[in-house]
Amino acid sequence: MSVIDLDVPDAESMTALGERLAAVLRAGDLVLLGGDLGAGKTTFAQGVGAGLGVRGPVTSPTFVIARVHPSLVDGPPLVHVDAYRLGGWDELEDIDLEATLDEAVTLVEWGEGVAEGLAGDRLEIHIDRWHGGDDGDSSVASEVRHVHVRAVGGRWDESALAAAVRPVRS
Repeated sequence: MSVIDLDVPDAESMTALGERLAAVLRAGDLVLLGGDLGAGKTTFAQGVGAGLGVRGPVTSPTFVIARVHPSLVDGPPLVHVDAYRLGGWDELEDIDLEATLDEAVTLVEWGEGVAEGLAGDRLEIHIDRWHGGDDGDSSVASEVRHVHVRAVGGRWDESALAAAVRPVRS
């Protein structure tokens, strides 16, 4: 089990993180996103969608629960799920994600504690807002996010995953 922690300075960087991660995702992959409201889960999902080259726009599926974004580049589709309003595993099972799990990249916002049973191999990504230090600069604190990436199962190559999520230095 691999764990990677990094700080993401702004929304543009969160989108870029999702795009970089998309480079190592393939059909059958499950990504669970957690974090408070407004933490950047949908922004991250938009980056994954852009990186996979899917039809968009990738927006929060809060009221429709799940959206399928077909690939525009002969890659896997993105199944984007919002489990926030679901009451647990039984309601998640009613969506029948198992039908597309093997052929799509499935990304579940608010998936922590609900969707782990979908796959033994998965990425669990938790995004926290940075609450700042003693310098009192609240403008910085409002943008910076701490991202915790946990790879579960044997599917994930630790060095490839680390290379994908680390920001490119110029």
